[in-house]
Amino acid sequence: MGINCIDAASLQRAFLAAARELEARKEWINELNVFPVPDGDTGTNMSLTIMAAAKEVAALENPNMKDLARAISSGSLRGARGNSGVILSQLFRGFTKEIKNVDAIDTTTLANAMVRGTETAYKAVMKPKEGTILTVAKGMADKAMELAAQTDDILEMVEEVIRHGDYVLSQTPEMLPVLKQAGVVDSGGQGLMQVVKGGFEGLTGKVSDFKIPGETVDLGPSRTEAVKRSEIDTADIRFGYCTEFIINLEKEFGDEDEQVFKSYLESIGDSLVVVSDDEIVKVHVHTNHPGLAFEKALTFGSLSRMKVDNMREEHEERLIKDAEKLAREQKAQAKAVEPEPAAEHKKYGFIAVSCGEGLSEIFKGIGADYLIEGGQTMNPSTEDMLNAIDKVSADNIFILPNNKNIILAAQQASSLVEDKNIIVIPSKTVPQGITALVNFMPDLSVTENVDNMEREMGSVKTAQITYAVRTTNIDGMDIEQGDIMGLGDHGMLAVGKSVEGTAMAALKAMIDENSELVTIYYGSDIGGEDAERMADQARAQFPEAEIELQSGGQPIYYYLISVE
Repeated sequence: MGINCIDAASLQRAFLAAARELEARKEWINELNVFPVPDGDTGTNMSLTIMAAAKEVAALENPNMKDLARAISSGSLRGARGNSGVILSQLFRGFTKEIKNVDAIDTTTLANAMVRGTETAYKAVMKPKEGTILTVAKGMADKAMELAAQTDDILEMVEEVIRHGDYVLSQTPEMLPVLKQAGVVDSGGQGLMQVVKGGFEGLTGKVSDFKIPGETVDLGPSRTEAVKRSEIDTADIRFGYCTEFIINLEKEFGDEDEQVFKSYLESIGDSLVVVSDDEIVKVHVHTNHPGLAFEKALTFGSLSRMKVDNMREEHEERLIKDAEKLAREQKAQAKAVEPEPAAEHKKYGFIAVSCGEGLSEIFKGIGADYLIEGGQTMNPSTEDMLNAIDKVSADNIFILPNNKNIILAAQQASSLVEDKNIIVIPSKTVPQGITALVNFMPDLSVTENVDNMEREMGSVKTAQITYAVRTTNIDGMDIEQGDIMGLGDHGMLAVGKSVEGTAMAALKAMIDENSELVTIYYGSDIGGEDAERMADQARAQFPEAEIELQSGGQPIYYYLISVE
């Protein structure tokens, strides 16, 4: 039996069913993730994005379409993580703009909403890459427009849209060679298909349990074999640096200016994403010349939230993620750990992301007002950041993400806060964050402190000692499953069979004649006596440097070593 319209209650059920389906399939989708680099977190990022919206949607009682649209759009924006999550939130944003002023959705409205969602997402990505989630979204939207003129049965229409979406998804390996090489379809496109299929099941009544979030589903055998990321060639990445920044507009930035700016960025890179507001322009581009992008942007205004990441490091970070996943089950969302709240409103406040009791105590001891527990597979969301900001009573709040995968969420949170000045210090490791906070000077201005903290943070070299969960080759080093790895700021430092031996080899690779201080943070899997022996060995081998030993209590990383 067909249906001719979807009211707000039906859409609420469909959306929650869609969230449930994506959450259930996120690990499978992660294993498909090989483009643009094999970082394996597409499913997680998309799931956390839709789950943030699902919380708001589930809280509505007897919703109307306007309130439901607001909950979907606002929730997904605040919870958006990673590029795949941001694109999904843009699809929702455009979709809800089309439906918010109707009482019920018919086939024509549904088709128009899908088209508007696709247009919104394409607009956010300056040079859309075909063979991705965008291609799948456009294929389904085009099919919906075709069907809307032929039928008023929504179930019939959606069923055909899904069939066509699956076909478009199956063609993505023909559009992206890296997918064909790995024998997989696009992970973001697969995630979008799960969203639509889950929503369809919600409409047909096949799903009746809508507990959101946190439910788990026994899926049985995986639908696909895990991708061997060691076989994925990341050397063919044409533009190696992921460059992001915000332009604080100081002159007119009209449509013509925007097109000229985009054309220039396209001439020096790819993977462009530009989101404009009245006063700022957010920019993301992959390029080999980040400085050129910065210089061009400066013609429109001042820059903030600037960061540059080497994308080829994503492969080794995936190894860390896998190791963490095997080592312990972590909560899907970050848990906030609060030091004693400030007694009164302050001029400056500090938020830091930390993992491990010892590291948290160190941050509290050097002035952190609020700690967010997080790590490689436990990335705090934009909402987590906003909650932390709300807890700190200060005019100016510095955020220390201490992980490259958390910086974007912190920056997005900063753009949503109007009553406080939020400054994101782009610390990529815990030692960098500690160094930055130690070098804060209350007598300096915000700008002077940012310059000082980032400069001092940049002088810190970091090694992370962990283990490999698969056999691979990184930076010319052959790594066997179970080997101990010493990961540096810019690549692999050492590989060995013993924790202590690899840690010492990594330290030797970092230390030079100008090194004065070495700090060794030992993790939860290392005993105090073993750590003392390691520190004594470092003192004997490097007598010119001061060696400090701290209990970090961090999981997975046997040691975090910083050299200044």
